[in-house]
Amino acid sequence: MKIAKTPSAQSWRNALFVVFLINGLGFSTWLARVPAIRDGLGLSTSEVAALLFTGALGAVSGLAFSSHIIAWVGQRNTIVFFGLLGIAGLVGIGWGSTVFSSYTVTLVAIIAAGAGNGIADVAMNVEGAALERTIARNVMPWFHAFWSLGTVTGAGLAALASFLGVGLAAHAAAIGMLLTALLLFVSRYLSDDSRDSEGGGNSATTLRERLAVWKEPRTIAIGLIALGMAFAEGSANDWLALAMVDGRDVSNATGALWFGFFTAGMMAGRIGGVWVLDRFGRVPVLQASAVLAVTGLAMVILIPHLGLSAVGTILWGIGSSLGFPVAMSAAADNPRGGAARVSAVATLAYGAFLIGPPLIGGIGSQVGLLGALWVVVVMVVVSLLASPASKPRTSAAG
Repeated sequence: MKIAKTPSAQSWRNALFVVFLINGLGFSTWLARVPAIRDGLGLSTSEVAALLFTGALGAVSGLAFSSHIIAWVGQRNTIVFFGLLGIAGLVGIGWGSTVFSSYTVTLVAIIAAGAGNGIADVAMNVEGAALERTIARNVMPWFHAFWSLGTVTGAGLAALASFLGVGLAAHAAAIGMLLTALLLFVSRYLSDDSRDSEGGGNSATTLRERLAVWKEPRTIAIGLIALGMAFAEGSANDWLALAMVDGRDVSNATGALWFGFFTAGMMAGRIGGVWVLDRFGRVPVLQASAVLAVTGLAMVILIPHLGLSAVGTILWGIGSSLGFPVAMSAAADNPRGGAARVSAVATLAYGAFLIGPPLIGGIGSQVGLLGALWVVVVMVVVSLLASPASKPRTSAAG
């Protein structure tokens, strides 16, 4: 395959749109078919939870090593190699849980999918930040909008496959072949500068320098921005539908509709986010986003009127949409060590997906799920207080 040495900015951007879509689609394909995994392995609910938690640990573990891998092999190679590992994990989950009915094979595949997707995720965010520097525009929210589009598409295809009676093994294999072909094709249009994230032509960072980013106050503050907003997003993914069913006595279908309102808000916020970031800048936009999220959450928690609750849910989604992508851009402001900072911020953010479900669930068992969502409000306020750290900087200190 011929690799383009200097892809045009438009081709580079479009290739990254596809890369983000691939990552989201692969991630949601197997998550949407957890019931088939459970049935194929004959698992209890607690065993399914343990399996999912292990996958999340695999993703976080991969994030911790991602900056070192990018420094060794470059951004594009990391995207390709570990993107393919994530796809292989997806196929392994399908075959391990149904054809082989092996818990061990499925567990290994889930760890591979989590680590592969997580490491590729960091690399593609670093690549996106490099493109932003090239075109001098905040386009990271668009990339994350395509990730969200991928998750929605993956979930929709999974629902269709399940409805048509297509087994998980065949479904995963078909999606795996499609994603592999797409990834290999668009990889030729990614940047060929394997050291862009580590210095833009300067010498690569050392191991000590990459580890030192964990001591930088700005990097940790940016991590708190991402953590708070990831917590807001993850809590809706995990608990919003059930909170409406239990707390407002609506049907399961209505609860699912509320999740649809949230995801619509997320998509709208990320699509429109590029324009508002260009016009107002990172800090004011993040502060306004946090206010929107807190307002929406308060409406959902406090107001029983379903119409106003729906509006609040959409505001919650819009307010949560920009924190993670803007944090990725801010972490990579300084090209030298950018991958290490993106890795650190992403690791902190993904911690929300580990601590969020059990924390909200535990509190919810005592005060109800709607009441437990006040924890999310607190986390968004933390993100609000940390938002000044996102102000663009290019110093070596990051």
